Amino acid sequence: MPMRTNLHRLHVESSAKAPLKSGSKGGRRWPQQSWRPSLNALLLWAHCMGLICAVFTFAWVIRFRGGLPFIAHGAILADRSDLIFNVHPVLMVVGYIILVSEAILVFRGVSGTKSYKKAIHLTIQAVGFWMAVFGIWAALLFHNAKGIDNFYSLHSWLGIVTVSLFGLQWIFSYAIYWYPGASGKTRAAVLPWHAFIGLIIYCMALITAETGFLEKLTFLTVNGVIGKFSLEAMFVNSIGLLLILYGGLVILAAVLPRAS
Repeated sequence: MPMRTNLHRLHVESSAKAPLKSGSKGGRRWPQQSWRPSLNALLLWAHCMGLICAVFTFAWVIRFRGGLPFIAHGAILADRSDLIFNVHPVLMVVGYIILVSEAILVFRGVSGTKSYKKAIHLTIQAVGFWMAVFGIWAALLFHNAKGIDNFYSLHSWLGIVTVSLFGLQWIFSYAIYWYPGASGKTRAAVLPWHAFIGLIIYCMALITAETGFLEKLTFLTVNGVIGKFSLEAMFVNSIGLLLILYGGLVILAAVLPRAS
């Protein structure tokens, strides 16, 4: 009987010392037996991948598409409206997606008070929104100059819906978390939905960019401007893959549970 009692006591003590697993009542923690990536390393990779995507996007429009209106790459174009379109991918990828990505990462990689982080987050998001608006405007200028219809493709529909939702969420978030500001209880209740909807809109932005690359390549190949297996086609496909990898790193960094 004493031996049985000691064994029971040992079992109870071992259970009490067992590490809390993910999904238990004590809160969400990273499972003990699961490999956990380093947040700092993840943030570094995300920042580097964003820089690579920006460089590749600029390289595409400057090297293959004749450059931007103010830095034309020596190309002799009969119609300079082609350069106006080049502003569109630059503003949508570099000015919108990459800026929004950096705004998402503010809460994981920037030190300081919550108010300081919120101010940076809201400011970068606002700049990204207006970059997207000007990017859409550049595409409309190009279409009107070329006599191309507007807002008929899936890419254009996704773009308008994404930017509109982004703007609405920014206004709503500004009112809840900045001014006039809601109560602490309301902010806490809204926060999970704010993060969830924000990531959904972010994924929509990535999908919109991918359909944009596909649409542009389709126009170029169908009209015989470039070949299906040309260097430019492969280069643009590479940008699309890099952008997906970049988005995956940003999302993982945003949802990665904190170390216990």
